[in-house]
Amino acid sequence: MSGLSMGGHERPMALSEDWITPPEILKVLGPFDLDPCASVTQPWPTASKQYTIYDNGLLKEWSGRVWLNPPYGQQAARWLARLSEHGNGIALIFARTETDMFFRWVWERADALLFLRGRIVFCRPNGQRANGNAGAPSVLVAYGAVNVEALRTCGIDGQFVRLERGKP
Repeated sequence: MSGLSMGGHERPMALSEDWITPPEILKVLGPFDLDPCASVTQPWPTASKQYTIYDNGLLKEWSGRVWLNPPYGQQAARWLARLSEHGNGIALIFARTETDMFFRWVWERADALLFLRGRIVFCRPNGQRANGNAGAPSVLVAYGAVNVEALRTCGIDGQFVRLERGKP
């Protein structure tokens, strides 16, 4: 099997978890104040302040509007929980809608979603596009009214869904 993907049960694109958000996504959603998961060799800015793996963004103070492209895998839930608690930002994650992480931190806490049409081709830390797509569908997750509006009006091809929690 020679699939090219980054998902939990798919074959990984490479041995790295360091995959950069394509700049065209950031351009239509930004600007952001903080990226707590920036690459050490970030080829383009994702936010005015960036924490890398050396800073451990989970332990740092978060302020302003947050861009979150978390490490995919077992740690993603911790990052999404933190963004949910912060309440102001957008996350880019796999659309694994049936998982405990998705139920706890997206379905039960997010304000809106944008399910992306097709699969993202992430970039390597040097800025080059990966050879294959992410191997799974992706979703942008909004917390806070400003971010709901950003997803609704960004023009990224996909399906926008506003969530209404606490209603029957």
